[in-house]
Amino acid sequence: MHLQLAGISKFFPGVKALDNIRFDLLPGEVHAICGENGAGKSTLMNILAGNLQPDKGQILLNEQPVRIANPVHAASLGIAIVYQQLSLVDTLSVAENIFANTQPRNHWGIIDRAALLGQTRQLLENLQLQSIQPQILVGDLSQGQKQMVEVAKALSKHPAILILDEPTASITEREAGTLFAIIRQLKDSGKSVIYISHRMQEIFGIADRITVLKDGQYQGTQAIAEVTPTDLIRMMVGRDLEASDGPSAATREELLRVKDLSGNGFSQITFTLHRGEILGMAGLVGAGRTEIAQTLFGYLPRRSGEVWLKGRLLRVSHPREAIRAGLGYLPEDRKSQGLFMDKSLTDNIIAANFRAARPGNWFDSSVARELAQSYREKLRIVTPDVEQDVLHLSGGNQQKVVLARWLLADPDVLIVDEPTHGIDVGAKAEIYRLLRQLAAQGKGIILISSELPEVLALADRILVLREGTLAGELPGRGTTEEEVMALAAC
Repeated sequence: MHLQLAGISKFFPGVKALDNIRFDLLPGEVHAICGENGAGKSTLMNILAGNLQPDKGQILLNEQPVRIANPVHAASLGIAIVYQQLSLVDTLSVAENIFANTQPRNHWGIIDRAALLGQTRQLLENLQLQSIQPQILVGDLSQGQKQMVEVAKALSKHPAILILDEPTASITEREAGTLFAIIRQLKDSGKSVIYISHRMQEIFGIADRITVLKDGQYQGTQAIAEVTPTDLIRMMVGRDLEASDGPSAATREELLRVKDLSGNGFSQITFTLHRGEILGMAGLVGAGRTEIAQTLFGYLPRRSGEVWLKGRLLRVSHPREAIRAGLGYLPEDRKSQGLFMDKSLTDNIIAANFRAARPGNWFDSSVARELAQSYREKLRIVTPDVEQDVLHLSGGNQQKVVLARWLLADPDVLIVDEPTHGIDVGAKAEIYRLLRQLAAQGKGIILISSELPEVLALADRILVLREGTLAGELPGRGTTEEEVMALAAC
């Protein structure tokens, strides 16, 4: 199927999301779309999926103009999409999720359970996903397995065009390999894939062509063989990014000491964090990194062990107590754990430090707005107004809002869990800069990241976790990805 977009524009109040976009997708092609958060990628995909209607422009399928009325219509045209935010129901089985509203039925109109399980099993086998059982509840699967079920759900409709939005953001390396094999199968059978990702290595490994968007405008389309990662970054952000490496601000002054800490999913964890230090935590999915962070922050209960902050024994059983003691936590899932999505930038930024907006005895909303405005300018948060709900911001700008909250709260120790998850290279570079600035101010940073280049670029020391235990410690400088993985996986 040949897809063409001509002059597509979309406007929202105060925002021109897309401006005269052109794009074409050839049969049997993997076409990547890149751009910073807020570039218009999601808006464009929502138009193709039938969730939004363009204000201007035309969509053509096999040279014939079409108006994609809704997602059901999109599916009937052969277009399927796998969103970064999953649409699965945890209380239903894998089979019930994959064939939702399309379950096989007998001649009485009753769902044929045997056929449903059989079709699901066959589909999972074809996709090399035999480890996932059709009858298991989706809520019992890992995040990566859920993502693969979402892919299977889209492919159950036998689409001619599959849209993948950041499909590897929450899956393991093995699952990513399976996904790339599926993409190659689709390509070999003449199907087409639109692949949205911020990960350059993936794009150069899987795509045939790439289209770049910036601020809702078309920047160009290139054959992947004729462009370099540096060229793409320059097209996306309009500048060369600064080198990620930088001087260390770590001192010998001990800021945080953790001794024999045990909790849900980990045991006997001991380490120190020094003032001005960025301490990396690396490990495979399920190694216990996030559980350690949430236990330190009082979100999960501590079974045993001691935590000392600035020489004082720390006992916290609630995030409120952790904040008062001088801890901050930027969670892995900013949407469900880090932000109040239906609240404004102002409300989100002051959420951990209301006293900053109380110059007297009463909360002053004008002071709160002034504080939010100052952080909006300092962190270059792209938004028409600080009273806009964060729901309408791009992922990178949402992440900056969470960082702004902790900059205002001014903790001694800031734990950042996957701080650049799902954000573009430009926003990623800015967050790196902010983390280094905090360390230079004498803060202690605990960095949890599944991206080893990120850990190696930022961390002064690296703690490697394996199956809930501390497998070893490595220096940040001079360490290779292979050395980290040797500890994490062996």
